[in-house]
Amino acid sequence: MSKGSDIKLLNIGFGNLISAHRLIAIVSPDSAPIKRMVQEAREQRTLIDASYGRRTRSVLVMDNDHLVLSALTPETVAGRLSGEEVSPEEEET
Repeated sequence: MSKGSDIKLLNIGFGNLISAHRLIAIVSPDSAPIKRMVQEAREQRTLIDASYGRRTRSVLVMDNDHLVLSALTPETVAGRLSGEEVSPEEEET
C-alpha cells in the first residue's frame, strides 16, 4: 500500500466495519428484487449478515459481489459515510 492511500472504514453497527471505498450502494431490503438478490447471495455464499439477529434495515452492495446486511437504516449508514455523528441508541433499535 502506498503512503497516500487511506483505508476508510465505515461502522455498520455493533462494531462491524466495512471498507467504504468498496461500497457501491446502500438499499432498503423491502423490495422483491432486493429480497431475490439477498437470497441469491445466501445461496452463493456471498452474503455477510452483520445484523446480529436484528431486523435487517439495509443491504450494502459491495464491489466484489458480496452483500452485507445491517440493522441500521440506509439513512444512518449514509450519515456515517458522510461523517455525520449518529447517536449510539439508534444502533440498538
